[in-house]
Amino acid sequence: MRPQPVLLARRRCTRQITTSAHAKAVTVGLRREDPGRIWERRCPLTPDAVHELVRDGVNVLVQDCSRRVYRSDEFVKAGASLHPTLSPAHIILGIKETPLDELLTSPVHSTTTTSTSESAARTHLMFSHTIKGQAYNMPLLARFLNEGDAQGGGSDPLPRLIDWELLTDESGKRTVGFGWFAGVAGVLESLSTLAHVHLEHGVASPFLYIPRPTLHPSLPSIRASLKRVGDMIKEGGTPRSVGPIVIGVTGSGKVAQGMLDILEDLPVQRVQVKELERLVRDPEADLHKVYLVHALPQDYFVRVDGQAYEREDYYKNPHLYVSQFHTKIHPYLTLLLHGAGWAQGYPRVLTNAGLAEALTIAQTLPGGDKARGCVVGDVSCDVEGGLEFLPRHSTLSAPFFSTRPPGHPEGLPGMTVMAVDILPSSLPLDASQHFSKGILPYLQTLIKGYRGEGSRDEGIERALERATVTRGGKLQGGNRWLEEPLSAWRASLSATTSCSMPSSTSASTSTSEKAVGAGGRKKRVLLLGSGMVAGPVVERLGSRADVEVVVASNAVEEARRLAERFGSGRAKAVHLDVGDLERVGELVAQADVVISLLPVPFHPTIAQQCIKHRKHMVTASYISPQMKELHSSALASDTLILNEIGLDPGIDHCSAFSLLKSIRDEGKRVRSFVSFCGGLPAPECAEDVPLGYKFSWSPLGVLRAARADARFRLDGKDYKIAEPDLLRHHFTDVPVSNVLRLEGIANRDSMPYAETYGLGSPGELRSVLRGTLRYPGFCALMQGFKEIGLLEFELKVRLDDWSSLAQRAFEGKYKDGVKGDRASLMSALSSVVSAGSEGRLAEALGWLGAIPSAVFNDMPPVPKGEMAPIELFAGLLAHKLAYKPGERDMVVLHHEIVASPASPSLSKTEEIYTSTLMAYGTPVHSAMAMTVGLPVALAALRVLDGRVGMRGVRGPEEEGLWRGVLGGMEEAGLGMRERVRGGGMGVGVEGVLGEGLRRTMGV
Repeated sequence: MRPQPVLLARRRCTRQITTSAHAKAVTVGLRREDPGRIWERRCPLTPDAVHELVRDGVNVLVQDCSRRVYRSDEFVKAGASLHPTLSPAHIILGIKETPLDELLTSPVHSTTTTSTSESAARTHLMFSHTIKGQAYNMPLLARFLNEGDAQGGGSDPLPRLIDWELLTDESGKRTVGFGWFAGVAGVLESLSTLAHVHLEHGVASPFLYIPRPTLHPSLPSIRASLKRVGDMIKEGGTPRSVGPIVIGVTGSGKVAQGMLDILEDLPVQRVQVKELERLVRDPEADLHKVYLVHALPQDYFVRVDGQAYEREDYYKNPHLYVSQFHTKIHPYLTLLLHGAGWAQGYPRVLTNAGLAEALTIAQTLPGGDKARGCVVGDVSCDVEGGLEFLPRHSTLSAPFFSTRPPGHPEGLPGMTVMAVDILPSSLPLDASQHFSKGILPYLQTLIKGYRGEGSRDEGIERALERATVTRGGKLQGGNRWLEEPLSAWRASLSATTSCSMPSSTSASTSTSEKAVGAGGRKKRVLLLGSGMVAGPVVERLGSRADVEVVVASNAVEEARRLAERFGSGRAKAVHLDVGDLERVGELVAQADVVISLLPVPFHPTIAQQCIKHRKHMVTASYISPQMKELHSSALASDTLILNEIGLDPGIDHCSAFSLLKSIRDEGKRVRSFVSFCGGLPAPECAEDVPLGYKFSWSPLGVLRAARADARFRLDGKDYKIAEPDLLRHHFTDVPVSNVLRLEGIANRDSMPYAETYGLGSPGELRSVLRGTLRYPGFCALMQGFKEIGLLEFELKVRLDDWSSLAQRAFEGKYKDGVKGDRASLMSALSSVVSAGSEGRLAEALGWLGAIPSAVFNDMPPVPKGEMAPIELFAGLLAHKLAYKPGERDMVVLHHEIVASPASPSLSKTEEIYTSTLMAYGTPVHSAMAMTVGLPVALAALRVLDGRVGMRGVRGPEEEGLWRGVLGGMEEAGLGMRERVRGGGMGVGVEGVLGEGLRRTMGV
């Protein structure tokens, strides 16, 4: 149980008023945090602090919140009252910024005990995230001002905004904050991550028992648990196979101090940088200790001319310094705890190239095969900053992840990174107590000011003045410079009002009016991402003279080449770290429409920024549960978040909607819906290669798809195929072409698409099926790979060379040793694979080099360390089955819908409606890039021109949108070919599929 505040026992509703009889009544409001921040449990005041305020005659109101670390009834016992809006409050406190729809800017009508009434401006205190000119929060700042989007500007006084981050002493040192707690929580989460990584390498360490902060009620409880781990290390030591445990700490601020303080609960021995190599190589090193090196800038930064580090010179000439961290420190670390800050223009502590060199050294050291150098806790959370290989933040729900930096050598292990950016929130009780104690003197001074009392602390008064961002509708002191970003934001808002947020009735706007933005400026599309499908997007957008394209990517050189090659002089590239929400917000605010081609996990974050800035967004990805949750807020801000407008999903939706409308317009009733789609090598590129398949990206997703369940309805029967049988029970013939022979695999759960397409209840349909296309033999060979263990996730194996891959996978899965010669190995493999597939399996394994073979050509480096067979196999396939120069890919999409007259008396008269697309790659764009990128661009242009009326989180179900996309695809030579013919049950794709499935299932 969490310790209860000692004052609670004597708190009741009776208040002890100590102020004068004529003092003004002052009300303080304690705000709930943004409901969207699920882990934000901190509170700026404790119940003890509330009790102290109430005792001094202050009215305290609290918004009810079930997530807060303190229960609402604790505040009530302390003398506070619950209030849903805090509208009577003079002073409103929160941790993070207030959501705009909850911000109170109207004045408070105060009443003294002599019944004199007057208006008083409120005071808001928060970490507002406005003081650096963050574009994404300019709407919040504007609400405190007389101009722009402010609510007010008349005679009523606007509120005062005080930012916690600006509270400093006379020397400029911050007086309130959470840095120390970030350091403490970062150590705990990182040690827990280290234990997980060691366990993956077959080693159990005492760090398995490290207390995760979110699982403990308070810091004393955590420290008691941590000390028990320390006692285990003192008594039993750490595993010898990982070598001496060496923890490195960087930084010298509050974060680093928190790290160093909490580590003292372990049996720590401090060492110097110069001692690291000798320590790690010493076979007699004492394993009953944890070795700690606190690496400071002078330990790893040197001038390029060889001179030693000098702090003043470093900050004056950072470009003259380079890091030696990768050779002097990192190879010897079991865990790096990074707490040093970083800014553009300064050298990184560890670059991607430096990391590769460091891991190469680490592989030669004791514990090198057990992830030495491969685990990092980045508490600074600068994405692609001081540690260049940090690609993103993590969350308290999933605190660590694996990553391989761009260009990371195949033979080296990847990194496991803890990079939670809200670490203090995992210690909500202790962090809140610390913060409450720090801010209480400032709050009491503000209260005295509202009362008109004298004898206030002048030092605190000056600090509050320095921390005031706005007052009376005007920017204050050193924050007046914020007028510049505010003006830029207002200008962009004014300029885009007529074109970026059109109503559904604006489709009749003239061509000339739609062609330019307000004031004659070009419309701006922000394209996030520069990967494989971005080329056609830039090319199509760049064909419009009235459109400017901004390609934002962390691979800025790739983005620049993309803009120069396809942008027609109307595109430019900018560097963007997606984890930098301030920069993301700036770019979103300057755009008219945002296109996200980023990985799926980033879409909700980008969508939130678009909703905040009222900018429409377009993406090709499926609507995830996280995106669905944003629907209401998108509607409220009159914003469209358009998803599922690529190939699959995308063109498949558009063509299905089109075909279904034609059928319904004829008064027909849908009996069956079957759809297949596949990205394949062109036939001439699929010959003589295993699987008849080529990869232009990592094949891990393809391999994982072979381990999925499937659910669908076919010929009036519901099927649920479990993962072990998915490949066995494939469709041996999918007759979508008279030329190509193709087979198919059921694609996960097809049943919800009956609702998506308005087909009615699945039980009333004969078939509802979506599938993936492959060349014949793919499923049987993939099943063989699966049966011998190559698709295993759970076990770990180590390769002598690539020819031992099949042997190690088999031995790991079946716990049975086998001789390594080809004859013995194939005999063992043949004993577990499906009858009749042994010959083709042996041929494919030999071609890939996964078994002993006479010829091994073009093999990638052999990975060091242990990995899952599926990871090793994916790496081998990515190398051996990559597209070569001059080769082309192919996309096939085919719908078949069976319909009949709605009248029951005519129900036996059926027709088969088909819609088919076959597209081939060109020397400029792959077929996949064209069929994903072009629909995205076409949809974005329609949104940009005000020709889409939908709002909220949506797919391409609006008729004008899907018709426009299909028309644009037709103009580009990528149109769907529709046909109608007579038929019935057992005819067409539906009948062939049913017959083939029954055959593979043996029924």
